[in-house]
Amino acid sequence: MRTRRPTTTPRLRKQPRMRRLEASAFVAQPKLQVPKTARKRQRRNFRRVRVPVAGIKQLVFSARWVSLLLLTMVMYALILIGTDEQFYVTTIPVDGANAIPAAEIVTASQLARQHIFAADPVSAAESILGVPGVLSATVTVQWPNLVHIQVKENAPTALWVEGVNQFWVMSDGRLLPARADVLGLLVIEAEGVQVAATAVPTTTTGTATPPTADTAFVPYDVLAGALQLKALRPNIDRLYFQPGNGLSYQDGRGWRAYFGSGLDMEQKLVVYETIIEQLQSQGVTPAYVSVANQERPFYRSN
Repeated sequence: MRTRRPTTTPRLRKQPRMRRLEASAFVAQPKLQVPKTARKRQRRNFRRVRVPVAGIKQLVFSARWVSLLLLTMVMYALILIGTDEQFYVTTIPVDGANAIPAAEIVTASQLARQHIFAADPVSAAESILGVPGVLSATVTVQWPNLVHIQVKENAPTALWVEGVNQFWVMSDGRLLPARADVLGLLVIEAEGVQVAATAVPTTTTGTATPPTADTAFVPYDVLAGALQLKALRPNIDRLYFQPGNGLSYQDGRGWRAYFGSGLDMEQKLVVYETIIEQLQSQGVTPAYVSVANQERPFYRSN
């Protein structure tokens, strides 16, 4: 049987005593220099961080982005055109309208304050043709808000007066309501007859409607005789019409002269002047002279 030996602590070797360093000598360090290739290596290492340019271009110039941009631009253009005042019709010049007021033609066209996209020149021209006295109408539309109306009107040949009512006498004898003052028109004043008023129908409310081509006219022989008298005597600016005596005018020498109607005014004027010369040679001043029937003229003295 073995017996356990007691453990003994080993002895440590005694270390020599440390001495303090009282002085030290300066040691020169070597001079450090940056290698010449350091910057090249730095640039080369920096280039390794690459930006995905192709991916960015593909994202920016994608068909979806382009479509969205175009859609945005179109919507902005539509909003701008729809709200900007310069795309609305504000001024409409009218050419060819002398007797008919231009404002009436513009109102009939229904183009005032219309958007240029809503302006229909064909429909406007058809509406203008409904204005009495307009023979033809042409409407042109130009960008951004220019509208031009060209009309051809049936100019009146005379002015028919019945009391306070005035009507234009067209070349075919039709009577239309006078809507403007036309210089140089021969005035025919109706006495004791209402050609327009008797032919104008009334509505259920009792108010008279304006005369139309089918409801009021001046007989052809009356209109033709009046125009012939005006051509032979340019100083005549007003004629009178009576159913029994026809056309007459107030002679500046102090009496009324009756000429009837028809196209024989030149012969009647010759007979009329002959009678006046005979009466003046006799010292007679007539109250009126009638050559309505040139074969049987007569006069009445004061």
